[in-house]
Amino acid sequence: MKPEEDRKKWEEALQPGQFRHLFDHLTGTLFFAKDLSGRLIAANPAFVKRCGFTKESEIIGIPDTSIFSPRMAEKFQHDDQRVLSTGKPLLGIIELFPNGEGKPEWFITDKLPLFCKSGKIHGLCGTVRSYEAQRAAMQPYMELAEVADHLKNHFRKKLDMPRLAKIANMSVRQFERKFRATFQMNPRDYMIRMRVIEACNLLARTNQPITTIALESGFYDHSDFARQFRRHMGQTASQYRLERRLSITPPVE
Repeated sequence: MKPEEDRKKWEEALQPGQFRHLFDHLTGTLFFAKDLSGRLIAANPAFVKRCGFTKESEIIGIPDTSIFSPRMAEKFQHDDQRVLSTGKPLLGIIELFPNGEGKPEWFITDKLPLFCKSGKIHGLCGTVRSYEAQRAAMQPYMELAEVADHLKNHFRKKLDMPRLAKIANMSVRQFERKFRATFQMNPRDYMIRMRVIEACNLLARTNQPITTIALESGFYDHSDFARQFRRHMGQTASQYRLERRLSITPPVE
């Protein structure tokens, strides 16, 4: 049987909607799927390119041993068999995987079993993400994590920029620039969004008057609250409350 025919038969046996084309468009994520024999049966463009191929059809039916070094292939196959034998996901595997230059680099791999319509294991799928890239992407947020926590716990109070800068061990100017670059908004807008989130929760879960909710959420008055709520939610607080009451359990005092 030809690889494409083999892949089609394999896909038809799967329960509908289990995975697939979503991963073709995820930036920085490599996706693959294998059959019970460990042969690649699907891969997104990022995985195909990383393995040195130009299109998915070229990679179908190929085992790990034909792509990776013996040591890497052995490790991948060992993890695959663990997933296939237990039927349980194997998540957060930190392992070596070739980077864009073909050199080994640390990546994070998640592997999950795939089941056919009868409920039997039919193969597995997985994602591979660069550990170094993720750490680099998260670094700016980690540097401001304490500030973010402070705003989360004190969003009802007046914004104290010097204090926030001190928490971050930066000058006010450095802090404002760093905060905007990291969160794509200034500290004031960040705090207002926290207030709006709290107001949404109170509107949905309580019968308190809107003016009371505005003050409890940290807004100066009803007018300020109404303006900011519409700006961020695209509707009035009354409209939001009505819609939410139709979709959740009755609010409580």
